[in-house]
Amino acid sequence: GEAVVSTQSTGEILEKYPQMKELFGADPYMKYLVPLIVTFQLVTAYYIAQLPGPIMFFLAWALGGTINHNLSLAMHEISHNLAFGHGSPRMNRFIGFVANIPLGVPSSITFKKYHLEHHRYQGDETLDVDIPTHLEGYLFYNTFTKLIWVILQPLFYTIRPLFVHPKPMENLEILNSVWTVGWNYLIYQIAGPWALAYLIGGTLLGMGLHPMAGHFISEHYTFIKGQETYSYYGPLNYIAWNVGYHNEHHDFPYISWSRLPKVREIAPEYYQMPHYDSWCGVLYKYITAPEIGPYSRVRRGVPKTEAKKVE
Repeated sequence: GEAVVSTQSTGEILEKYPQMKELFGADPYMKYLVPLIVTFQLVTAYYIAQLPGPIMFFLAWALGGTINHNLSLAMHEISHNLAFGHGSPRMNRFIGFVANIPLGVPSSITFKKYHLEHHRYQGDETLDVDIPTHLEGYLFYNTFTKLIWVILQPLFYTIRPLFVHPKPMENLEILNSVWTVGWNYLIYQIAGPWALAYLIGGTLLGMGLHPMAGHFISEHYTFIKGQETYSYYGPLNYIAWNVGYHNEHHDFPYISWSRLPKVREIAPEYYQMPHYDSWCGVLYKYITAPEIGPYSRVRRGVPKTEAKKVE
């Protein structure tokens, strides 16, 4: 089952606006959109790999990185079973595997394993691996070092859980790894090593210093003291499965991406708090503002009995 703890306002909103429940459930188009996006990415990789190196590198950031970041956010939706609904967990896992193909790095199952705890135990220094470690806060403290941290974000996102909250590997994770590595081998054989480098490079570049990666920081970094979660209502939501509607998503993680804007339409008075309109602006401010850094997160503990339940 899905472990979710919503914000305090969720029950209140449902009581006031019972029609919100009509928005619950999977998105009917996602299961078609994901294979189309994956196909586009693989076909374009084949042709882009034949271009000169500098052009290929730029496209790996601008096109490949954008698409692979889009697919990583598709995996976020899928982790909440929003492609096929809660009644079809296996189909959701499979479409997660499909979304994972162009990324080149097995991540669909592992992301789900940790992400649901981010919802349930948001801000907990051990259970919410979205929170940077104290070492990151100590090392990346000024403009130059924070720039390096942003570029290396995919590395920290991958390694942090292994140190902060290691978990035994699940069978589905092993299957996810075999599947992704198998596809990597196929891509290498059919399209060549540069096509594979373009795809994996796109994953790393698209999650680093890239406009799409602004959401990593905009969601929960405390640019305003006391506000833990922030929404973004800018144009990149159109290619980011509306992940910018982040307060709305934490209130209602069982409402799919295509219906999240309706949450704000139905209950506007609950979403009047400060928000963002530019992920590039968020990245710039994070890197340059001396008062903001990896420490800028709400941190809390959870009762030990709750922590034992999770383990």
